Amino acid sequence: MVNIGDVARAAGVARSTASYALSGKRAISDEVRDRVHRAARELGYTPNAGARALATSQTRVIGLLAQFLPDEFAPAMLQYIQGVTDSARDAGYDILLSSDPDGPGALGRITDSRMVDGIVLLNVAADDDRLPVLRAAPQPGALVGLPRDCTGVDVFDLDFEESGRVMVEHLHALGHRELILVSQPEHVIERGGAYVWRLQDAAVEAAASRGLTLHTVHGSSEQPRIGRELHALLDAHPEATGLLLNNEAAAAALPTVLHERHRSAPADLSVVGRYSDEFARTFSLPFSSIESAPDRLGRMAVRQLVRRIEKQVSAEAPHVVRFVSPELVDRGSTAPPLGQQ
Repeated sequence: MVNIGDVARAAGVARSTASYALSGKRAISDEVRDRVHRAARELGYTPNAGARALATSQTRVIGLLAQFLPDEFAPAMLQYIQGVTDSARDAGYDILLSSDPDGPGALGRITDSRMVDGIVLLNVAADDDRLPVLRAAPQPGALVGLPRDCTGVDVFDLDFEESGRVMVEHLHALGHRELILVSQPEHVIERGGAYVWRLQDAAVEAAASRGLTLHTVHGSSEQPRIGRELHALLDAHPEATGLLLNNEAAAAALPTVLHERHRSAPADLSVVGRYSDEFARTFSLPFSSIESAPDRLGRMAVRQLVRRIEKQVSAEAPHVVRFVSPELVDRGSTAPPLGQQ
């Protein structure tokens, strides 16, 4: 088994220097630290977590609290988890993932036991019952998602209000006058999924200010139910020429629905969704979309959390609330409505 002495010999440094370079306990030059880390990687050296925690009071582990909820589309949540885990690995941290439905209880156990150096929260509700526990914990926390009260945590999220406006404005500029917006299920709103009403309210306001008709509905998150709902929705609003999707399950079902109706985008219906580029590739979606940026948000949250863990920012430094501006990815699914082309 490779030990710290093997790493030191390979890097050409003293054993204590190699230990300091790997633990970060003392200042080491960048050149020496890089040499030691390179030797550790090449030899496959993994520090003993228990010994490291005793020596440094750090575990090099980040707690990630996420829930796979039945009223949300699981593949979309996995994108956020991957963004956090990849970024943590790049920073030299492991991830302790908890999907316990008792979020406050799980968070309390993890933070009280000092198993982690910091916490990332996903599935953040407007009035999230995990936040009082996190604020009282000795470890710092970062959120992907916007709560009503951001006190004591760093927050990162997509600008959903601006996303709703961009979606409406894009189709308005093409000449569309009647649109449909399919959002997440109502249960998501009832438990505090603020991103749903943030996008919807902004879209409604943008449509009203431009004299557009916007029909808003809440779709399911399961197949084949969402497919049946999309059929019924298009039947109910035959004059609508644009479809906005803030529902990943609806986006995944739409190609089949359009094929069954012998319709296509953008010839018969212009479509704009809100999901990640990776999600679009996974489900072969041909629709233009607002990039939801789960990987970028995960990176932002982890990087800020690591800054706090490693004291790169002072304990008194104000917490941040940062939004990713929406980017419309054009996949050719929008055009002027029939009769205006």
